[in-house]
Amino acid sequence: MTRLAVSLVVSLDVEEEGLFGGRYASFAPPVTNTSCLARLVPLLDLGVRPTFFCAHSVLADPAARADIGAFMDKFGNMVEFGAHLHYWNTPPVAGDMPKFVTSAPTSGVPTDILAAKLETLLEEGRNFYGVRPTSFRMGRWDIHREHWALLACAGITCDASVRPLHSTLWGPNHFSAPTAPYRVPAGGDGIFEVPLTVTPLVRLLPRLLERLPEKSGLGSLSRAGLKNWGALALLPACHPLWLMRLVTRLFVSRGGRVLSLTWHSSEMMPGGAPHVPDATAVDALLNKIYHYAKWLYRSFAVHSCTMRELTDDLGRLSPKLSAPTGDWTSE
Repeated sequence: MTRLAVSLVVSLDVEEEGLFGGRYASFAPPVTNTSCLARLVPLLDLGVRPTFFCAHSVLADPAARADIGAFMDKFGNMVEFGAHLHYWNTPPVAGDMPKFVTSAPTSGVPTDILAAKLETLLEEGRNFYGVRPTSFRMGRWDIHREHWALLACAGITCDASVRPLHSTLWGPNHFSAPTAPYRVPAGGDGIFEVPLTVTPLVRLLPRLLERLPEKSGLGSLSRAGLKNWGALALLPACHPLWLMRLVTRLFVSRGGRVLSLTWHSSEMMPGGAPHVPDATAVDALLNKIYHYAKWLYRSFAVHSCTMRELTDDLGRLSPKLSAPTGDWTSE
């Protein structure tokens, strides 16, 4: 029996620990979790080629830089170095900022300040790895329409900040984003977008919810809540193994051919996040990811690639999309 061919992009947000608790450290957050990156080796042995989206907090820390550098030196082009903007602690940071903030929306950051933070992040990346990263993810999936031009000006060619079927009453609206890669019309050739793999439990449900009036409280609340009750994402920290397999089978059966799987480096350290309080919880998460990847290679003809490699393969072939509303594209 011929197995269906799928591309697999695996990414890690390599960042500080202490998140997921409603507090964001503005200065010098701890980044000792990077010492746990060596636990990814069994995945690479299977053929996985991860992209590390590195936050400024890890790039500015000598020990964290050494951990990441040693890993990338060992595995060479099997690993891509990308950039991850945590705008709440990426310089420039105002001196009168509190040590911790409880809310960190990009919508509250002036465009010129956000551009300066992005430049700081990418230059720190150049200082670390010798070249500016060209693959990017915005912290907390918090990318808005006005940000695409900033990314294009900064030289970003691939983005992974869009979470389809996701919207909030106070943040970005990615609800109607495509689930297949596409190009955002920003800059010359556009920015190649690799959205998180998300699929609805009922295929027609998103279309029905889109028809509810924007100003309707029911419509807004239904769309904002779909991610909790009607949509499945390839987020291994959120779902058991059987549900990750279900996400994949549903997605592929509906024509999906690019799988985007992601988690956080802090989730690989005991106590690095509230949902991984000890070594047992970390072991369970990493074993789940390993067994998912092993099942995936057994069930499909998997082409594993970094974000940059997928951009080279599909970037120019993907449609350039615009829309009258939504933050998943620029116009």
